[in-house]
Amino acid sequence: MLENFQMRTIDTGEVKIRLHYGGEGPPLLLLHGHPQTHMMWHRIAPLLAEEFTVVMPDLRGYGDSSKPETTSDHATYSKRAMARDQIAVMKALGFEQFAVAGHDRGARCAYRLALDFPEAVTRLAVLDIIPTGEAFRRTSKDFATKFWGWFFMAQPYDLPERMIGENPDNFYFRGDRSIFHPEALAEYLRCIHQPGTIHAMCEDYRAGASIDYELDEADRGVKKISCPVLALWSAQGELPEWYDVLSIWRDWTDDVEGRGIECGHFLAEEAPDETYEEMHRFFSK
Repeated sequence: MLENFQMRTIDTGEVKIRLHYGGEGPPLLLLHGHPQTHMMWHRIAPLLAEEFTVVMPDLRGYGDSSKPETTSDHATYSKRAMARDQIAVMKALGFEQFAVAGHDRGARCAYRLALDFPEAVTRLAVLDIIPTGEAFRRTSKDFATKFWGWFFMAQPYDLPERMIGENPDNFYFRGDRSIFHPEALAEYLRCIHQPGTIHAMCEDYRAGASIDYELDEADRGVKKISCPVLALWSAQGELPEWYDVLSIWRDWTDDVEGRGIECGHFLAEEAPDETYEEMHRFFSK
């Protein structure tokens, strides 16, 4: 998998970020979601690399990237900190400006990247999310029941760590594992067993419920994403049932388009052709 991509580890000064990159053309940064690694892009990255220089890092705390010490305010795992990592990574590769796409937690890093570093981000694609602050402000019984992991993993250290750690293979990817390529799934499962990974991923969710929420609330109605935005989501998931997804993103940018794709949450792996076509069309503009 990813045979035509080079692997590299970049020291940002704060953390070391493991990544694959390859292809030719304008730079395109792809950010993975929870609890995966950059291998989630393996079905569409080779296609995008025919026209773009594709960069796929493991977010801090995930995969083989650093898992830095935590702080009481959870800022170490905020999406602002993760966004700083990506700016350093892309500069190390020679890119001052680039397009970015993110799925799940990676999409939360991606839109924070566009808000904090508007001069760097040329286009933004967010897969299967609404902004973190919006999700918490709109929390309902259905959200709290179906997305209970948001609240469980955000509980104080070390209750979720101990409970997940008893059987991480059964906690992560509890649904139909056949949607994942066996090699990709093996990589995801390998990484969740690395020391510190479960704690880091819980810190990601603690940051979401605290500093990430606070940053979003501070920016809401004050700061907008200045680049064009593509929003894609699972047509079979909860987002279109609960929200007018494009309407919410219009509060955060003046230039957004998008639609639902007939698949579950893991768009790039469940519907790679359709996801690729939408991303290729958007990033080629």
